[in-house]
Amino acid sequence: MNTSTTSIPDQKKVGMVSLGCPKALVDSERILTRLRADGYAMSPDYAGADVVLVNTCGFLDSAKEESLQAIGEAIAENGRVIVTGCMGDEAEAIRAAHPSVLAVTGAHQYEAVVEAVHEHAPPSQGPFIDLIPQPDVKLTPRHYSYLKISEGCNHSCAFCIIPDLRGKLASRRIDAVLREAEKLVAAGTKELLVISQDTSAYGVDTRHESREWKGREVRAHMTDLARELGQLDIGGGVPPWVRLHYVYPYPHVDAVIPLMAEGLLTPYLDIPFQHASPKVLRAMKRPANEAKVLERLKGWREICPEIAIRSSFVVGFPGETEDDFKYLLDWLEEAQLDRVGAFRFEPVEGAQANALPDPVPEAVKEERYARIMEVTERISAAKLQARIGKTIPVIIDEVGEPDEDGDIGATGRSQADAPEIDGAVFLRDVPATLAAGDIVSAVVEDGDAHDLFAAPA
Repeated sequence: MNTSTTSIPDQKKVGMVSLGCPKALVDSERILTRLRADGYAMSPDYAGADVVLVNTCGFLDSAKEESLQAIGEAIAENGRVIVTGCMGDEAEAIRAAHPSVLAVTGAHQYEAVVEAVHEHAPPSQGPFIDLIPQPDVKLTPRHYSYLKISEGCNHSCAFCIIPDLRGKLASRRIDAVLREAEKLVAAGTKELLVISQDTSAYGVDTRHESREWKGREVRAHMTDLARELGQLDIGGGVPPWVRLHYVYPYPHVDAVIPLMAEGLLTPYLDIPFQHASPKVLRAMKRPANEAKVLERLKGWREICPEIAIRSSFVVGFPGETEDDFKYLLDWLEEAQLDRVGAFRFEPVEGAQANALPDPVPEAVKEERYARIMEVTERISAAKLQARIGKTIPVIIDEVGEPDEDGDIGATGRSQADAPEIDGAVFLRDVPATLAAGDIVSAVVEDGDAHDLFAAPA
């Protein structure tokens, strides 16, 4: 009797390079999750990949240049490259620089990306090879996760083309967001980072429609979302750290501050102020109410003294005078923000700001950038010095190896520190049992302009 066996072919492998903001990282996770469900494996390097995906950023010219370089590197190392993401809307420019790319798709066009992978690296295994459902792909450590609540933006800021790249605001259903958050926490997430283009506007496009969740009606609204996320349990009745990013300071933001004081929400707000000079804000087509913002910051700190405010500012916007810039520096001295990032203005193709008169010379931009960083670092250093001697919660990101004396150090973050963009807490003499994702109490011993140094309490 003749017998024959059929061997199962090896899985096709996909590599991924993800550039840009956390929202793009979430897109990359979704694409890879879908591809793994279709039978693909993930390749940690170029050499082992049947095809490489490059998720691009197209917000600034410098980001576009970085994206083109990443595409070129992937082509040089592998040769089979599919491009997606925000720069995908500029297919002609991408193909002009790299004619050999296999396909180009735009931002969050998940189906088109998957179809391109199927076309250029057809799956070698059928969908019934692995009957055990695979978990979602995560590109962040197990203990923190980005939770994207909407796509797009309804603003028309003069320096920005994101609405052109990602469309108008499109909010996710509140029950879908909460279900995803619950699933992430069950899988080990201790910190949820809520992201979107405009978190404060969540649900505006759906008129804050309600959905049933856990036997009650919950609105698609930032305050309802924050309250519900604070009901999740990472163990022992403790809620996860819930961190709000990209929060425009609309009046209803005041309602989330008491949730921070109650311990349901991490006392941290990432607010994109961009500038303080009323003239520059008007030119940017941004809300110009800087005086009232200072009053609200004071009120928030009275309700929740631990609150940390992060923001970013653009220097050298067209028409920005020395007086405008000094106004911004004076405002920062009064606002005493905890974490600040600054960016030199860059013209972006398609942005309204390109047509504005009185561009600021590059040398002046550099000089103003240096001055704003000097001011904000001084403020940050003073704030961190004031925390010496205090006991704070720290989430552990990495535990080191024992040194020659057997002492072990660890790197973590306080509630004032978002991953990748803010400072760190460096711990000494931690127990060998400590692991990434643990939340511990630590006594602050020292601080510099950005980071804290501490020991377990």
